[in-house]
Amino acid sequence: MMRSDSNLSAIRWHAGVLNNGVVFGATYYGVTHLPRACSYAIGHVGTWLAYRLMQDGTQAVVDNLRAIRPQAGERELRYLALLTYRSYARDTIDFIRSLEMDRARLAPMMASFDAAALDDLLAQGRGVLLVGGHFGNWELGGVALRLLHGYALTVIGKAEASPIVGAFRRRMRDSFGIETLEIGQMLETALRIRGLLSANRIVAMLLDRHIGRDCVEVTFFGRSTAFLRTPAMIGYLSGAPLLPAFMIRRPDGRFDGLFGEPIRVDASQSTEKAVHAATQTFARQLEHHIRERPHLWYQFYPYWRT
Repeated sequence: MMRSDSNLSAIRWHAGVLNNGVVFGATYYGVTHLPRACSYAIGHVGTWLAYRLMQDGTQAVVDNLRAIRPQAGERELRYLALLTYRSYARDTIDFIRSLEMDRARLAPMMASFDAAALDDLLAQGRGVLLVGGHFGNWELGGVALRLLHGYALTVIGKAEASPIVGAFRRRMRDSFGIETLEIGQMLETALRIRGLLSANRIVAMLLDRHIGRDCVEVTFFGRSTAFLRTPAMIGYLSGAPLLPAFMIRRPDGRFDGLFGEPIRVDASQSTEKAVHAATQTFARQLEHHIRERPHLWYQFYPYWRT
């Protein structure tokens, strides 16, 4: 089941409202010049306004949450929607704050971050495909991997709707030596990823939004959903494992860096069967975390509209 062109427009529209150059630039300036408590307070008020004024976006979040919590009433769903806006703001603020930190200042933000699973996979010499979703603070996860553990990391993603935001994010990652590779032609992108994995590098991708025809259908919260196909396909061709990764905020404001069960793409099966099975396995792991903390899943558009 493919998303329609109208739904892709909804993705761009809502992303543009929350993630345009003016908003992102103002947020970056405020976070880097104001005390943390002040940034949080502004974010608290700003997200309440977004929740009230972005009626289409808020209704989309409520509808998405209804698939996750089908037994919840309207009041609970709307509370979770407001919490989603506020969690997104806090995660953005904390990511920007982390860019001004050295290792000694960043380490106390991490309640736990055991990278043993990642080390074990890298020791096998095939590289690692670090896979996640638009859940939790994935950008902070990249900073923590680089600054606290010294890993070489390449982030793969589509170009931002706003070139200004894209330039901001690239500069932020560049400041920590995190490479950014924007998805272009599928074959060209796949070849570059293969080269990185051959050098035993870590390549990070988010799977819960597909790009055009680069998709594979999985069951996600009981619904047919298109996830990104490339990671499992690369794993099939290269033998590199997929390692689910999540950066989750605790109530006290610290973070847990969590790794899921490694996913091996079975090269003895047909391509389509192996790619589907691996992506479905990831979808189940992501679904588990979203069920526990639905307000940390950041989809501000009608996710299942077709």
